[in-house]
Amino acid sequence: MPNTPDYTAAFKDMMSMFPVDTKAMENMFRSQTALAERMSAVAIEAAQKSTDLSARWTQDTLSKMADITKVKTEPTDYAKSMTAFASASAESAAEHMAAFAEIAKSAQTETLELMLSAGKDMQDEAAAATRKAQGEASSAAMNATA
Repeated sequence: MPNTPDYTAAFKDMMSMFPVDTKAMENMFRSQTALAERMSAVAIEAAQKSTDLSARWTQDTLSKMADITKVKTEPTDYAKSMTAFASASAESAAEHMAAFAEIAKSAQTETLELMLSAGKDMQDEAAAATRKAQGEASSAAMNATA
């Protein structure tokens, strides 16, 4: 009966010929998860602020609608009430849209700062890994010639 090749041993031998710095992989994983955590915090904060703003806008609109629903004695009072509501709604919309823009601007600024910081961290890590690899390669070359 033929023997089946032991692929596990072959892969182990092959992988041992390509040493991997697991510490660098762990550091990269940690920095990526930390970035993801900070990015999530920015997104969640922006969503919370937007939700709060939407709720306030709805409350404002509903409170302004109370005057429209009241019984009026003169027909012109209904028109005045509707005009006042429309005017107040337009003003409120402009204010709330500006507030939404501020939330978006803040989230964008924080995201940009996080990305720049992460890019600098990655650049520093890559430079350190390159220096380490260069040192190991030089050491291996010296040992090979000796």
